[in-house]
Amino acid sequence: VLLVESGGGLVQAGGSLRLSCVVSGINFSIATMAWYRQAPGKQRAWVAGITSTGYTRYAESVKGRSTISRDNAKNMVYLQMDSLKPEDTAVYYCNSWRNWGQGTQVTVSS
Repeated sequence: VLLVESGGGLVQAGGSLRLSCVVSGINFSIATMAWYRQAPGKQRAWVAGITSTGYTRYAESVKGRSTISRDNAKNMVYLQMDSLKPEDTAVYYCNSWRNWGQGTQVTVSS
């Protein structure tokens, strides 16, 4: 199983980023996918999830500012983040059950 994130970077507060994760080695179309993040000195925290049928949920900290989506034809899951805040700075990880990507760094400057 391999999950590879991309799309992180440095952005000013108020800006946007779109994170991507390509997945291989699982039956992606039936997998529930999620994004987590880990800020410096903090535990990894769940950010958003999407089921195989497209049902989505969000952490309160990102609700209204983020959109999780998936493309089953491409084995991809995305996290669109808007109105970014400095507190969104973290390494963002793609997740499927016990499987994790290597993470992509998001840094939001004030």
